[in-house]
Amino acid sequence: MLKVTGSAMPAALSLLPTTVYAAAADGDKETTTLIHRDELSLYAAPPQPKSRYVEPEPGQLEETVATLRKFIEPYKDWCQGTYGKIKPKVQSVVQFGNDTYGFLKNPPQDFLPRAGVITFTGVLGLFLGRGSRIKKLIYPAGLMTVSASLYYPEQAAGIAKSAGDSAYERAVQTYAAVEKMIKSENNPEKGKDS
Repeated sequence: MLKVTGSAMPAALSLLPTTVYAAAADGDKETTTLIHRDELSLYAAPPQPKSRYVEPEPGQLEETVATLRKFIEPYKDWCQGTYGKIKPKVQSVVQFGNDTYGFLKNPPQDFLPRAGVITFTGVLGLFLGRGSRIKKLIYPAGLMTVSASLYYPEQAAGIAKSAGDSAYERAVQTYAAVEKMIKSENNPEKGKDS
């Protein structure tokens, strides 16, 4: 134990010798020596015991979360891939909905009466198509198509042209497939080689 005694003049205290009482290492004797204040090691840190960082063991919650992450990993990758494929389609549907809402919020002058007539012809087709499932499909669709083509002839012509081109292309593909099947049945040896 060290005790430092001094006077009320701190500047002069640093120049004068100071009495220090220190306990001996064995703790039995006290010694008195005169030393200067600068010789005291008041600001030296005591020696620290060597410490090392020990990684704490994971608890039950951490182990459960790690197991859950490993289990979900393949599904997460699948979901991200599916989301990447579906996202553009969903965005186009949302954009179509926004465009439709904007159009219906401020429609052209004669749009609502025309839409009413087209809807009425569809309902009339449902009424006339009673009895058969085929009639229930053909009558409303046919009557609505006719009434829509009367009000929108340019769009109807464009749709009819694209539908006709598509139907022609499908017919040619079907004809080629049937012709190939017939030729392979007539020449079984050629069909196996190719």
